[in-house]
Amino acid sequence: MQRAPAPYPTDALGWAWNEWVLPRRVSAPARPHPRRQLALWTCGLGAGLGMLVLFAGFLVFVGALARHERSPADRADGIVALTGGAQRIGDAIDLLAGGYGRRLLITGVNERTSRDEIARLNPTQRSLIACCVDLDYRARNTIGNAIETRRWMRAHRFNTVAVVTSNYHMPRTLIELDHALQDSDRVLPHPVVTEGLDADRWWQSPPTAKLLASEYIKFLASWVRTRFEDDPERSRAAILIGRGKPVKMVAEPLMMRRID
Repeated sequence: MQRAPAPYPTDALGWAWNEWVLPRRVSAPARPHPRRQLALWTCGLGAGLGMLVLFAGFLVFVGALARHERSPADRADGIVALTGGAQRIGDAIDLLAGGYGRRLLITGVNERTSRDEIARLNPTQRSLIACCVDLDYRARNTIGNAIETRRWMRAHRFNTVAVVTSNYHMPRTLIELDHALQDSDRVLPHPVVTEGLDADRWWQSPPTAKLLASEYIKFLASWVRTRFEDDPERSRAAILIGRGKPVKMVAEPLMMRRID
């Protein structure tokens, strides 16, 4: 009598047989809740629109930058140059020599930079630098520059000031000065066009694009901050945006003023 064959020992073949040969139960993926799906879609749409608005604002910001240098439309009581490039200082001294202001303040000067060093870089204006140029070593950033400008204008009883800084830095500088002086009509901008920075073809140069994008974000941050702050001298935001070593204040108190 022939015996029936025993069942095939599937367990003996191990997990490979069970995974590859035996049928498996496949559970259908759970569908997200309609409300959750709508919320995710709304958040994605909002983020996309936000990025679009931010980029459009960046294009407006870049389009508004000065492409050519020109002298201020009128004369001012004083001239202020913000450090950050030798070209700014040279242009400011030229404005002083041209009679566009009675005195010049160079704000944010490095502590290792002396009046003699500035005179050495501008040898034809040594006498003018000796008599009519003030150096500020206290300002740590653009907020500090605005504070020192206000202090300097009050000390000399100046009502108007011509401001010299790079074209990409001018929008943020005007916001800070307007906030410190509480009157934008007292400021005459003189933007310096930085050599090698082509704002018309910023997308072709990664360093230029990075610089302009960074300045645009700082410009927006300054605009928002000045909507909520009453006095820049009590600004806590300056500590957060200070560069280099930790910033404990926007500008040193007047009692610590360095005498040159």
